[in-house]
Amino acid sequence: MSKKPSIPKGTRDFNAEEVAKRSYIMETIKEQFQLYGFQPIETPSFENSETLMGKYGDEGDRLIFKILNSGEYLKKISDEDYNSKSESSITPKISEKALRYDLTVPFARYVVQHQNEIEFPFKRYQIQPVWRADRPQKGRFREFYQCDADVVGSTSLFQEVEFVQLYDAVFLALKLEGVTIKINNRKILSGIAEVIGAQDKLIDFTVALDKLDKIGEEKVKEEMRSKGIPEDGIAKLQPLFSLSGDFGDQVESLESILSTSEIGKTGIEELEFINSAISKLKLKTAKLQLDVTLARGLNYYTGAIFEVSAPEGVKMGSIGGGGRYDDLTSIFGKPDTSGIGISFGLDRIYLVLEELNLFPDTITEATKVLFISFGEEEAMASIQAVSKLRESNIKAEIYPDAVASGKQMKKQMTYANRRNIPFVVLVGEEELKSNTYSLKKMATGEQQKLEFRDLLKALE
Repeated sequence: MSKKPSIPKGTRDFNAEEVAKRSYIMETIKEQFQLYGFQPIETPSFENSETLMGKYGDEGDRLIFKILNSGEYLKKISDEDYNSKSESSITPKISEKALRYDLTVPFARYVVQHQNEIEFPFKRYQIQPVWRADRPQKGRFREFYQCDADVVGSTSLFQEVEFVQLYDAVFLALKLEGVTIKINNRKILSGIAEVIGAQDKLIDFTVALDKLDKIGEEKVKEEMRSKGIPEDGIAKLQPLFSLSGDFGDQVESLESILSTSEIGKTGIEELEFINSAISKLKLKTAKLQLDVTLARGLNYYTGAIFEVSAPEGVKMGSIGGGGRYDDLTSIFGKPDTSGIGISFGLDRIYLVLEELNLFPDTITEATKVLFISFGEEEAMASIQAVSKLRESNIKAEIYPDAVASGKQMKKQMTYANRRNIPFVVLVGEEELKSNTYSLKKMATGEQQKLEFRDLLKALE
């Protein structure tokens, strides 16, 4: 007995309706990207392992899908390495490529590789799939699309301001009102690490802090202790766990915590600039909120950090995120090139729009009219009519098999109903003689005979 086919966990098949809805989201995002002056690029699905490894922290590295080398790759492994079962020594010899984890690191590689062809500041957008060996759950997949926009070659904080506006514009266009754009600054996190005496454990500190909303205060403290952060340092963090009030109130509290840290004070100044600009420009439906626990756990952020959460009442992880990275291209040989970018989580946005019933009804419309097939002569007349309708941009098709009995007629009508085709046209012997078409509206059963010009008007 043959085994039932399946797909890997964390991946999905998409039917016609789902593809139409996903395309609607991507086209809406793409339209706003282009409105803001971003240019499209694409990069390969897989990169050299050395391009990706070491760019996302230890946790991120573990989630990268490695690709086995072709051929007899085990011959390159010594008996000593093989018997040691050491992943760190074996993996580089049997896997030299990996599926991309995100679009940002490949973009940095692209910028360095094509720097002589690029005009800086360079604004690019990219909508492609990425892969992560994560544990699948609601809203978290192993294969998913990212929709990124980045600018490299400018240190201006007005770029951060524009990205906040871009988030607002995209969600307004999707009619997804009430999203929260959370913002923090990596310099503030560095300043806090400095104040608590954990400068050498900045990554451990930020990765733990980033989990606050998922595992709670006590578990975060436990993780920090396990990473060697001193108890008196953790005690100094207590005000962070109870920050409240609006943007200004929280900044005031931070100023007292970071009074001895120059880098921390710089982070506060940058946040105040962005908040001041947005207050003057005004957002349409989104709101900007300071969240000092926001770390996003990635090594490459150096300034502003963004994360977008769904409207209140919708249980979903972040639906967007990003930040400033000043050092990313330096790892590929191009130092002093600042960049900033944001990403939209297509799959999670899809789930939110579905839950809130925000997809327009029109986006799932497919074939508008189906011609019933009665015989060879009738089929030829139908195909001619279908061709003319398509020239007028009307989605039309003909059922491929001819009707030979009432049972087959019912089958074709059922086919139209199940595919939600609103109209059916019958071209039989009588219609051939009179050069007319019998148009049936499936929702009501109403039927009328029409000449072609009237048929065209009825379907437009």
